[in-house]
Amino acid sequence: MKEKIIGYTTGVFDMFHIGHLNILKNAKARCDYLIVGVSTDDVVEEYKNHRPIIPFEERVEIVSAIKYVDEVVPQTSMNKMEAYNKLKFDVLFHGSDWKGSDMYNKIIEEFSAIGVAVEFLPHTEGTSSTMLREKLLDK
Repeated sequence: MKEKIIGYTTGVFDMFHIGHLNILKNAKARCDYLIVGVSTDDVVEEYKNHRPIIPFEERVEIVSAIKYVDEVVPQTSMNKMEAYNKLKFDVLFHGSDWKGSDMYNKIIEEFSAIGVAVEFLPHTEGTSSTMLREKLLDK
């Protein structure tokens, strides 16, 4: 039997808000050791078509200071299996807003074959980095 459960979650964590904190808090409540992958600026630009407002190094520093986080690593690719091969986590956490997506259906299939659980945590309604970005750009 495994001594401690290692969890992994990822995010951009741009303009850190309560939704980010809720994901980290809920993930840590379900594992003993939480590793957080913070998306690099290039990864964000690749899949969101814009650079984050807060630079990568500052986002890493912010996430590292959160008491629920045990380790922060750069997320240099959206490939979760690549992250697993480096980190060997037991459970992958993500916000429920991604549940049922083609991307996560494929991840669930790949991880179930190797015994890694995928858990979706409640999405915090009413706040998001996208919403904050739109408000900033609107000003």
